[in-house]
Amino acid sequence: MGITSSETKPAESRTGRLAMLAAAGMLLSRIMGLIRQRVFSYYFGLSPAADAFYAAFRIPNLLQNLFGEGVLSASFIPVYANLLARKEKELSQKVAGAIAAILGLVCSGLVLVGVLATPLLIDLIAPGFKGDVRELTIQLVRVFFPGAALLVMSAWCLGILNSHRRFFLSYTAPVIWNVAMIATLVWFGRHDASDQLAIDLAWGSVVGSALQVVVQLPRVFRMLGRVPISLGRGVGEVRTILHNFVPVFVSRGVVQLSGYVDLWLASYLPASAVAGLSNAQTLYMLPVSLFGMSISAAELPAMSSALGNEGEIAAQLRKRLNASLKRIALFTIPSAMGFLCLGDVIAAAVLQSGRFHRADSVYVWEILAGSAVGLLASTMGRLYSSSYYALKDTRTPLRFAIVRVLLTTGLGYLFALPLPRWLGIDPRLGAAGLTASAGIAGWVEFLLLRRKLNERIGATGLPASIAARLWASAAMGAAAAWGVKIAIGVHHHPWTLSAATLIPFGCVYFACTDLLGVGGVRDLVRRKLR
Repeated sequence: MGITSSETKPAESRTGRLAMLAAAGMLLSRIMGLIRQRVFSYYFGLSPAADAFYAAFRIPNLLQNLFGEGVLSASFIPVYANLLARKEKELSQKVAGAIAAILGLVCSGLVLVGVLATPLLIDLIAPGFKGDVRELTIQLVRVFFPGAALLVMSAWCLGILNSHRRFFLSYTAPVIWNVAMIATLVWFGRHDASDQLAIDLAWGSVVGSALQVVVQLPRVFRMLGRVPISLGRGVGEVRTILHNFVPVFVSRGVVQLSGYVDLWLASYLPASAVAGLSNAQTLYMLPVSLFGMSISAAELPAMSSALGNEGEIAAQLRKRLNASLKRIALFTIPSAMGFLCLGDVIAAAVLQSGRFHRADSVYVWEILAGSAVGLLASTMGRLYSSSYYALKDTRTPLRFAIVRVLLTTGLGYLFALPLPRWLGIDPRLGAAGLTASAGIAGWVEFLLLRRKLNERIGATGLPASIAARLWASAAMGAAAAWGVKIAIGVHHHPWTLSAATLIPFGCVYFACTDLLGVGGVRDLVRRKLR
């Protein structure tokens, strides 16, 4: 069955609104995350306890990332959303219940193994940690593991809600997790030393994880009607999900391996490198979430619900993909330029208080500048991966993820450890080398994803003329902001400095995009603001 332009226009408009709802939910969650990060920095700065906390959180977080949102989105949502499109409600309930039971069973076993094997995990992930830092990291990991399992179940809730196009709740649910951690810091931070406060905060994270699940369950049960719990024996769709799950799981695993290689390398850098890298990644993930994940999340169920023959489905995917790439680039390119030129202002506005000083903001900026290398590739790559998942192809992204990890590992070692020594620069700048190497590898992965998909569905991509005009506009905005920064100096309150520089940056950028004729900017910005 074909789709006319009059039919697709309302559908695209609706998907755009859903992407904005997802972005709004992510924005609220990220804002609370930044507040949490600021409060954390106030109490911990870039101390050894902060290094231990960040490293510990990454280890059980592997469980969440392997079984959580990304994997479920790729394997579960395409099948479940297609069942909803075909109005097979009873079968969709069976599938949802079976996936919940399988996740619960597997994650419970992995939590037990993880808690018992924690010392071995520390030796594998952060071998550079010694003495008290290592012992604190072990204690924290054992507390974090149960919370990670709860967040996996939260991801199951997100998969149900997103398939029913209920994006706002699923992406605002992490707000309550952040609130629990902030409350823990404020309550216990008044009298506990850094090491004990880190342990208190880990328990606050577990409580917040439980609340994040609880807040979604009422709406999930209303969407499902009932949840028949079983292991899904004899249900073909469950087998399809598990079949798709394996390559996505491996793909997610190799990508996570890249992050743990970064942690492993950073543990050999001078003190504060792990904490600085984690702070930079928090800021880096803001545009990735708002402009990459939100659009990809809204498009995945829409793409998965496409009906028709192979050519008609390919045409729908091309049209959606090209429109969404432009929306992503419009906001991601100035974000990358901001990280590169104004990262100290951004880091200071979010993090600088208490034990987190101006020098720490500059160090985070240096790491953020490396992140800017691959920001656009990472955000657009997520959308291309969603297109493959909508086509129920989970193996192609896996192959390219392996290429990315191999590149990240090799370049990461070179840029983080030998290169600073060869150049005679501060060894701490090896953390910036880690983010820059990941960005280079991200571009290679993105180009491979695009080329292969274009062979399958036809030409897609962000036109070079539009990309050039967006980069030129971002450079003009950065030049204006840099001029203001030089004129007023940096010794102002971080919020005053950020307002004085980032507001002109944004105004000049959007004025230039309009003058340079980037089509649809006014309408798109107006819809985003509304």
